[in-house]
Amino acid sequence: MKKEALLYEKLDNQSVDCFLCSHHCKIADQKFGFCGVRQNLGGTLFTYAYGEVIAAHVDPVEKKPLYHFLPGTNSFSVATIGCNFRCEFCQNWEISQCSFRDSPCKGAEFLPADIVKEALKNKCRSISYTYSEPTIFFEYAFETAKLAKEHGLKNIFVTNGYMSAESLELIKPYLDAANVDLKFFKDESYKIICAGSLQPVLNSIKLMKKMGIWVEITTLIIPGQNDSAEELKAIADFIAGIDKSMPWHVSRFHPDYKLNHHHVTPEATLEKASAIGFEAGLKFVYAGNVYGFGSNTDCPACGKCLIKREGFNILEYNIKQGQCSYCRKDMPGLFI
Repeated sequence: MKKEALLYEKLDNQSVDCFLCSHHCKIADQKFGFCGVRQNLGGTLFTYAYGEVIAAHVDPVEKKPLYHFLPGTNSFSVATIGCNFRCEFCQNWEISQCSFRDSPCKGAEFLPADIVKEALKNKCRSISYTYSEPTIFFEYAFETAKLAKEHGLKNIFVTNGYMSAESLELIKPYLDAANVDLKFFKDESYKIICAGSLQPVLNSIKLMKKMGIWVEITTLIIPGQNDSAEELKAIADFIAGIDKSMPWHVSRFHPDYKLNHHHVTPEATLEKASAIGFEAGLKFVYAGNVYGFGSNTDCPACGKCLIKREGFNILEYNIKQGQCSYCRKDMPGLFI
């Protein structure tokens, strides 16, 4: 479904400047941007990532992963095709690496009102824009988010953080929470493996925090790529420098896409990363894609277990009115 894009300006010779994300593409007439879903037609920029979903599911919000935002509730999760990264380890590459320029993937028609209706019907507390990159289907997410707010639903971005400051300013009144992938702490790694760069991601995390959006960070730990103590400490120190209460999810890598020759992340590496996070002063560090440890939320004041998890299921819940049930310490996040 073709729709005029937001966040661009017209230039000479019917070219346009797209400032939706940090690639800041200058797009000539008839050409697509890096994402492959925004095309310049005669000096007007259009998006094709509107009104059609390639995936729609009811997920536990813990799957995003968000552990401090409405835990124990479901989130209606939607995606279109497309991404502004080319991550060689992408777990959803079949949809994220499709584009309208190279390999169109036909989705199912699903307008913003349909998404909100399904979320309410399934008793979800939020809508998550996820699986691929929500920045790429920004117009679709933006109009859905506005309608969701009118019906009392929260909005969540699961994102690589490569959006522009202008796009965050536009979505700010409607975006409640985000999980941001902080994939590396080396610009070279971002360039080689993801076709992006580090600083815009760091800027987005800082700006989201400043805007009052609830933020949790995920780092997929890939053996031989970002698992050194030095890089993990740099990530932990960065998060701690913003807010020591910002949760950090260190997740286990499973070989996929172009990195299918790599090994699965050893549990010992996740334990090391968790220890590094706590040593940096972070109050909440979680291990993802692994069972048996690293998923519970403990009170940083009294040490009692507040949320006991097994996979995406909550077995114990000891938070009342946003406070530890034992010592009444306020818990950062949004709790029911």
